[in-house]
Amino acid sequence: MEQGHRPAPLMMNKGQLYIVSTPIGNLGDFTFRAVETLKAVALIAAEDTRVSGKLLKHYEIDTPMISYHDHNKEQATPGLLKKMAAGDDLALITDAGTPLVSDPGFFLVRAAVAEGIDIVPIPGASALLAGLVAAGLPSDRFAFEGFLPRKKGRQTRFKALAEDNRTLILYESPHRVGKTLKDIQEHMGDRQIVVAREMTKKFEEFLRGSVSEIREQLSDRSIKGEVIIMIGGKKS
Repeated sequence: MEQGHRPAPLMMNKGQLYIVSTPIGNLGDFTFRAVETLKAVALIAAEDTRVSGKLLKHYEIDTPMISYHDHNKEQATPGLLKKMAAGDDLALITDAGTPLVSDPGFFLVRAAVAEGIDIVPIPGASALLAGLVAAGLPSDRFAFEGFLPRKKGRQTRFKALAEDNRTLILYESPHRVGKTLKDIQEHMGDRQIVVAREMTKKFEEFLRGSVSEIREQLSDRSIKGEVIIMIGGKKS
């Protein structure tokens, strides 16, 4: 070798970030590819390791996990990026469904994209799509609003949504369903709606009808479990 000439350093391939969808209730709704991916990666970033631990145990996945959620994302992200930059493949999962859809993950994905790390989606269960296809409302055009503001900006958001002619999809906690239905009727009129709860689970239920009809049905009962409210769009 000629003096003064050194071999160029080997370029290390970066790892990839897999965005893995998990079941929204029924553990059978997990794809073969998702299981294989979680077994193959070096580390799983999970919203709640206690919740995800049950899923991993069921499928005999022994990959290490790290907690990753909205409250620690800024502190945890640099370490995850460093691992992927060193060549490790990582997976991101949430407690249920598809990451980033009303769940943590956007902060990490954006940071990984900025670092030139490949993002690989592993599709699967999604509560909003499961609800939409079973609702019986128009599905050719729809808008997902997630959780609406609880106080500030709530009334303004409802007024804006009242003019939308697409099917609207909301997430809501069970103890706030009554208030949200009241707000829908007040600001959007007595629309046709569908309230879905506990999808894919034993007590799955779809309540269909006008807002006033659904409010009447729920007036003498409590509602439990994860809830999705789908609202028919404004008529032209």
